[in-house]
This record gives sequence, structure tokens and C-alpha cells, in this order.
Amino acid sequence: MRAASMRARWSVPVAGLVVALVGGCGGGSGEDSGSGTAQKASSPSTTTEAARLSSGDLQGRWWTWATSEPEATNPVADTDGGACAVNQPDDVWFLAGSFGTKEKRSCPVPAGVPVAFPLVNMIASEQDCADFMSTAKGSAVLDGEAVEADRYAGETITVTSAEGNPVTAEAGTFTATGCGLWVQLPALSPGAHTLKIRGSSGDFSTEVDYSLAVAAR
Repeated sequence: MRAASMRARWSVPVAGLVVALVGGCGGGSGEDSGSGTAQKASSPSTTTEAARLSSGDLQGRWWTWATSEPEATNPVADTDGGACAVNQPDDVWFLAGSFGTKEKRSCPVPAGVPVAFPLVNMIASEQDCADFMSTAKGSAVLDGEAVEADRYAGETITVTSAEGNPVTAEAGTFTATGCGLWVQLPALSPGAHTLKIRGSSGDFSTEVDYSLAVAAR
């Protein structure tokens, strides 16, 4: 991650993760919309509308989570899953990609809570997001099955960050344009699951393999 230049103009890609440019496989029909309207791939949806967060709520809350800790305990900089549970909200379990590295993480996930993560994403200006989304792609594979991703072309979001975090470095609340490829899953069944997150845009790429353990209630 080119931290200095990214921070200077609030152009911060993160994977997932991933969801960094964080964070996989975009797709679907139609044109990108600046309103943050989701465009879905052809596979059937695995998340009911009742369980889904709006694009603005999802991105703002995820980025707030991703900027809530310094690098040593940050979930995006996590190398083994030790930071998975840090600052998680009660109603959704966030996962992350990486700052451009390949990682393997083992994470606990609570039963009965939906899971959400980006394949590749960014906070930036409208133009930066437009450029970023023009080449954004990725994929998510849960237990050997591809899952659907939503494409958010750009939407104004509010983020609250902590001092010393590796994304913005500074503490405070700010607005920016959020964009990326996102997955929202219903609560996972008890037991062991595997999740592979892949995402890229331009010369940035992220790759994270998760081993998820969902405890029975």
C-alpha cells in the first residue's frame, strides 16, 4: 500500500478486507451508479433483504471498524486472525482483506450473526473511486462455492477513525466517497468453514484465506 500518497488525498484502498485496497470478482449487468446502488452477479443471492445493510451503512461502519486500531492490532493488517474479534459490532461480523499482501487467518465467528466484507474497496474522491472501479474485480468462495458480490460505484459515507491507524493515521470523523465490491452473507451454520477472498484494481491485489469456526449456541 502506498500509504503516504494515499493518505494525502484520502485515497485509501482496502481489501477486505477485505476487505488496503481490501478486501474480488465483480460483475453483473447494468452501469455503475454514483448512488451506491448494488449491482449483483448472476449467482442467486444468499442474503435476505431483511438482513442486509444499506451500501452507505455497510461501508461507513466497515471503514470505521477498519480504522479503529493501530497497525499492531488492526484487523486489516492482521497476519493470522488474532485481531478478527477486535471492536466487532453486535449485529454483523466484519472480515477484511489486506493491504496488498497474501494472508491466512483463523477466526472465530459468533452464531446467528451475518457476515460482511469487501473483496476490494476504497475511500477517496468521486473521481478516484470512478478510476478505481473501472478495473475492480474479485471473487469470494465459501466452502468451495462462489458467492455473490455487490458493486458499489461511489457513495458519500461517514467514517470515524482512531489515532495511529494504518489507513488514515489520524483520529477524527470525516466524510469521503466509498466504493468497492462487497459481500453480505447470512449467519453461517455452526462448524468449520473456509472462505477465500480475492480482489484487485489496477496494480493492487489482495488475497486472504480464512478458516472460520462458528460455535454452536
